[in-house]
Formats: sequence, structure tokens, C-alpha cells
Amino acid sequence: MNTTASNAAASVRRLVRQRLESLQRAGVEQLPRRAPLALDVVTEADSSSVPPTSVPLAATTTESPPERPLPQDEAMPRGATPRSKADRETALAVIRCEVENCTRCPELAATRTQTVFGVGNPQAKVCFLGEAPGGDEDAQGEPFVGKAGQLLNKIIEACGWQREELYILNVIKCRPPGNRRPEDVEVSNCRGYFERQLEIVRPQYIVCLGATAAHALLDTTQAIGKLRGEFHSYGKAKAVVTYHPAYLLRNPAAKREVWEDMKMLMREMGQEV
Repeated sequence: MNTTASNAAASVRRLVRQRLESLQRAGVEQLPRRAPLALDVVTEADSSSVPPTSVPLAATTTESPPERPLPQDEAMPRGATPRSKADRETALAVIRCEVENCTRCPELAATRTQTVFGVGNPQAKVCFLGEAPGGDEDAQGEPFVGKAGQLLNKIIEACGWQREELYILNVIKCRPPGNRRPEDVEVSNCRGYFERQLEIVRPQYIVCLGATAAHALLDTTQAIGKLRGEFHSYGKAKAVVTYHPAYLLRNPAAKREVWEDMKMLMREMGQEV
């Protein structure tokens, strides 16, 4: 096997191991012979590395994986990066399965109707990152479908975009009881999920909706008022911080500030305002 193929195969094996370990942490004990995503791209010469039918996940774990994924350019090396829309959809489906089986936050797992993963274009140029699902989202399994979601749709339309061409997700995937703010430990438990989503979609721009999203993505505790009005870096993406649509429902006067944030983003994208 040449060097390029060998490196790609090693990368695939590492990705498979990471996914299996993550599934194990989520409580999944066995997988069928054909797993989605990485196993299908293992080269014929390396077919011996594919786990046999119904391999116990415990047998694949050799060391404790890091809680945070590798940096964006290292977690998915060139030979293993999902590039096509179909490949990215498959990669996201793997994470969705992990989320659906996740019980890291006992209170959230016990009170949720279902998990709320993310929707939209897996090749989106722009991502909207919110805080957590509310009651409507918990019932429908899709982010931003309630009153705040309707307002977000209006913001998207005002920018000349369509919801379907964007990717929309939340920091945590389960509704906190009473729609309370997510606790730090809950954000930490879900961090690997939303970071891997962004790693696969690889947006050029990320709009953080509210303080929880901004603090989680940018690893800061600064007030949202100080984070607004400028671009922040997240890997190769540029992040914009603005108010959450739910905040705008309570404080309509802040809509003007959100519009200024969106105009700043559109100008940066070379889009006519």
C-alpha cells in the first residue's frame, strides 16, 4: 500500500475507533457488521480492520478519548473528510444516532420527549447556533419551530436567504425542564456533538444566537453586548454574536441591533444590503 493510502486507512481506523467509543459512552453495546460512515471507505487491503459482526464495543476501547474533538483540520484528515453532500449527511446521521441514545445528562434524558439534533444543508455556508430546544422543538424534534423560530425565519428571509440553504442547530440537544438555561455540565456533555456537527458542515460563518451559544462556541464569559459588533474566529469560520430570537420577543427594541449584526455579516459575505 502506498503512503497516501496507508495514511488514509490509518485515519479511517482512528475515526472508526472514536465513533465506536462515543457510541459506547452513549450506552450502545453492539453494532451490525456494516456501520455507516467510515467503515465503507476502508480499503480492501485493510478489510481485516473492520470489526466482525456484533463486536462488543468494550472490546474496541483501548484508551480514554478526549472530551473535545481534535482541531478542525486534524480531526478529519484529508483522506477521510466527508466532502460530498451525501457523505456529510451520512456522517451527521452517525452523530444523530449517538445523540438519540445519549443519557449523559440524566435529568434531560428522563424528561425529554425526543432529542433535537439539527436541520438544513450539510454544506451550508452559514450556520445558526442556538441555545437549547423549547417545548415546540421537543415535540417536533426540530430546532427553532416555535415562536422564536418563526422570528428567526423572518430574520433569515430579511437577509435574502432560505432556511433550507442554512444549517441550524443548538448547543444542547434536549429540552431543559421549564426551558431553564442549560447548566455548564450539560453544555460540556453536549459539546462534542455540536462541535462535530460544525466540523462536518464546515460553515464559513456561524451566527451565535444568545449568550449561551456564544459562550459555548467561543469559550468566553464576556457579556453579549461586548461580543457583538465584530467577528470572532472559530477554526476557519467567522462567528457573529447577536441576541436570541426569544430575547427579541421579550425586548422588541433589540431587533434593530440584531439587524445591524446581520447587515455586518452580509457585507462581509459580499452580499448587497
